[in-house]
Amino acid sequence: MERFFLYDDVEDTKTRFVGFTGDSQRYDLAILQSSRFFGKVLVMDIQYGRAAILGPDDLEEPGYLEHVYNRSEVEAEELRDYLRELLN
Repeated sequence: MERFFLYDDVEDTKTRFVGFTGDSQRYDLAILQSSRFFGKVLVMDIQYGRAAILGPDDLEEPGYLEHVYNRSEVEAEELRDYLRELLN
């Protein structure tokens, strides 16, 4: 089988693991900073197995975190509050 690679790079990243509780849920996140994301960060929800590349503008998109992380409105707002602190 022939492979056509679009890219195959190795890069040092900064990874932060954060666990916190809100009023409705516990959150376990892995946050990766890399030059590849053009100033945004890769936020992985370890519990739900979902990830997204996020910047401050993405947090303000209505329904975006609810969709990406498959969370309720209440849970997404708790996550959004934390991510606002992180990304600003």
